[in-house]
Amino acid sequence: MKKKAISLLLAGILTFSMGTPVFATESEIADMQAQKQEAESNLAQTQSDISSMESKKQELESYLADLNTQYEELTNTISELSIQAGEKENQLKQIRAELKKAKKAEKKQYEDMKLRIQYMYENGGTSALETLLSSKDLAEFLNNAESVSKISQYDRNMLDKYVNLQNNIQEQETAAEEEKQSIDALLAERSSKKQEVQELTASTSDNIASYVDQISASQEEAAALTEQINNADNSIALLVQQAEEEKAAREAAEAKAAEEAAAQAEESNDAEESSSQDEDTSEDYVEDTVSEDIPEDTSDEECTEETDSSDDSEDADTSSDSEAASEEQTSSESSDSSQGKYLGNFTLTAYCNCAQCCGTAGNLTASGTVPTAGRTVAMAGVPFGTQLLINGTVYTVEDLGTPYGHVDIYFDNHSDALSFGLQTAEVYQLN
Repeated sequence: MKKKAISLLLAGILTFSMGTPVFATESEIADMQAQKQEAESNLAQTQSDISSMESKKQELESYLADLNTQYEELTNTISELSIQAGEKENQLKQIRAELKKAKKAEKKQYEDMKLRIQYMYENGGTSALETLLSSKDLAEFLNNAESVSKISQYDRNMLDKYVNLQNNIQEQETAAEEEKQSIDALLAERSSKKQEVQELTASTSDNIASYVDQISASQEEAAALTEQINNADNSIALLVQQAEEEKAAREAAEAKAAEEAAAQAEESNDAEESSSQDEDTSEDYVEDTVSEDIPEDTSDEECTEETDSSDDSEDADTSSDSEAASEEQTSSESSDSSQGKYLGNFTLTAYCNCAQCCGTAGNLTASGTVPTAGRTVAMAGVPFGTQLLINGTVYTVEDLGTPYGHVDIYFDNHSDALSFGLQTAEVYQLN
């Protein structure tokens, strides 16, 4: 029975040791891989943003080139219109001068005609007729008539000429003024357009500068993400190497523990077999002794006395055994009272309140308390609040997660939990 129990214990130790991976290292590797994937995703998004901003920047640069071309064309057009406006202004000045001169000539002609008419009226108005009637012959009459007609026609022609000239000059003045107004309006329109293009050029230049700054910042972010990915790769490589080293060390420790357990089991089996052989030898010896001491011919009375004597002896032996058991129980109770009730040699591990150990960080214990280093432990099979004495420290069972015989001790941080590793210790129950 004892051999079977030791074999089962050895199998349990090996199974527990082989089935306990390095959760912390694997969790750290998974965490680093998740961080690397997130950084790669962010890097891809950042590179996409950079490409989009580069495209928009190129579009703005093309638009800015068009605006600069328009600005240059408007500048040339405004310069030409300014020249034309100046020429029209000079033309208007000349037309106004000619108009003034024509009006002056018209006025002089008009004054001359008034003098002749006044002279004719003052002299009776008969001078022309007298001149005709005083002609000596028909030829002189015709010559005098022609002279009078020419004078009248001259005055009429000159009057019409000056009137036409004045009208023509006024028409030229009106046309020149309209052309100048058109040029001035076109000049104002082009100046306004030039101002608008100038503002668009400045705004586009500012947008391009903004995209340049954003692209520069995104490129710096991409460089930082690339460095983060490289660091994650290095960390993952180191963690994998550490995991392999810890696995090799754990396998070596498991092999050594298996050898020691096998040796202990073998020693225990040898001791059990030796004890069994001693008991068989003692029983044979007692039987031989009894058979030698009892004579063959005895009366019933003697047998009765011997039986009574034997019973008294057995009662004495039983009493002695009871006293010994009582003393042993008293000694055990004394040991239990000094250190509590002895539960056995339990397996010890460690955990903390991080996401790697508990799935999510910042959880309460299964009993609803806040886990505290130096107090909180997890073990099933005993009620919450049970106090355990382990290596001189009193802990309280406040959490679950491990079977009876396996105590998981709480630490404040993950590194301390990793440093604790896998241990064994004598465990006593105080309450």
